[in-house]
Amino acid sequence: MEINTLVKLSAIQLAIRAGIAGGAATWIAMRLALEHPVYAFIAAVIATDLSAAQSRKLGLRRIFATAIGGICAAGLSQVLGPGSSAVGLAVFVAMVVGSLLGAGEGTRVAGFICGIVILEHSSEPWLYGAQRFVETALGVLVAWGVSFLPRFINKDENQDTPTLD
Repeated sequence: MEINTLVKLSAIQLAIRAGIAGGAATWIAMRLALEHPVYAFIAAVIATDLSAAQSRKLGLRRIFATAIGGICAAGLSQVLGPGSSAVGLAVFVAMVVGSLLGAGEGTRVAGFICGIVILEHSSEPWLYGAQRFVETALGVLVAWGVSFLPRFINKDENQDTPTLD
């Protein structure tokens, strides 16, 4: 098989895993009656990878960044009201803090969570931030679990054709 076919097979395998992780995280979040299952879904899909090690790495970044964004938002909401300028400033602060704390690519997630809390939930920012953390952790745990499923097709480095695991 050509490289293009193998790339497509990898993309299909990743899509299958992301679908399983997203669906399972949503189902669990709904059964636990979490307020916003969509965040468990988002975390599961974003943290899913074909490699278990990469899923752990992505998941840890996502959890760390969610904590940074929630904490920044809860603190900033005490001095900022809702509004576009407050959201912009909060995103900036969360991303700078995330960068300083070594969140890497997770800095965007920190900004995203911070902006949502400031924009939509400034009346109870600590509660909302804690809920996002729980939902994110659930999604990441599901993604980690799915990452241990065997690949359907694996390219052996010593062969020119893909093999079934």
